Amino acid sequence: MLDEKIIELYFERNEEAIEKSAEKYGAYCRRIAKNLLNNEEDSEECLNSALLILWNSIPPQKPKNLKLFFAKIARNIALEKLRRKNAKKRGGGEAEEIFEELSELIPSDDDTEETVVAGELKEIINSFVKDLPEKESKIFIRRYFFFETPKEIGKRFGFSQNRVSVILHRTRKKLKDYLEKEGYSL
Repeated sequence: MLDEKIIELYFERNEEAIEKSAEKYGAYCRRIAKNLLNNEEDSEECLNSALLILWNSIPPQKPKNLKLFFAKIARNIALEKLRRKNAKKRGGGEAEEIFEELSELIPSDDDTEETVVAGELKEIINSFVKDLPEKESKIFIRRYFFFETPKEIGKRFGFSQNRVSVILHRTRKKLKDYLEKEGYSL
């Protein structure tokens, strides 16, 4: 079923919308959560929560891309679940490694000023990613938004895992330079 039709079902408050969303994108969203949480049961719980939020969000929202809208909800739920649990104690999944990769680029202090800076930083990073060459941008997003492993990314783009790791390393270096140029001392 086309996304437009599924969204229409949400607007009609037809519960079939939930079923069709889960059928079409459930496995994709579950995989995103599993990449973060490294736990099948928690991933399923995230998927169910994401479906409920999707039901409560449409309407009033009318997403242009249902897959990405649903994925972002699932990812945010998984990230929140990860924050609530001790990542190291639970094994951490791919998230721990990703946070370590980005630790030299993103401030980690937890105060009000840092929260404000994080909002500004988000806009700068979005601008940076938008200006990257298409392949590099897609690889960066696959790693740091969808939490895919370099091996999964390599398979998707026909690259070796090592090549993906090198691309990500160089992109992080570019991001570091970009952030410093924008006035963020790292």
